[in-house]
Amino acid sequence: MHMKKIVALPLIVAVAMGVAACKKTETAANNADVSADLNAAANDAIADVNAANEAALDNGAAALDNGAAADANVAATTNAQ
Repeated sequence: MHMKKIVALPLIVAVAMGVAACKKTETAANNADVSADLNAAANDAIADVNAANEAALDNGAAALDNGAAADANVAATTNAQ
C-alpha cells in the first residue's frame, strides 16, 4: 500500500503540472495562481510521501523489535530446558 502511494503521488503532481502547462493563461496573475496551486500540490505530495516513508520505517523498526523479542523468547525457552 505504501509503495503504491509513494509512486502514485508524484505521478498525480506530474499530471497536474502537465495540465497546467497546457492551459492558456492570459495574465501574470493567472500564472502566479497556477504556480501557487502547483506548489501547494507538490508540497502536499511530498508531505504524503514523507509520511508514508516514516510509517514504513516505523513498521520496519517494529518488525526488528518483534524479531528480537522472538529470539529472546527462544533463547529463554532453550536455557530453561
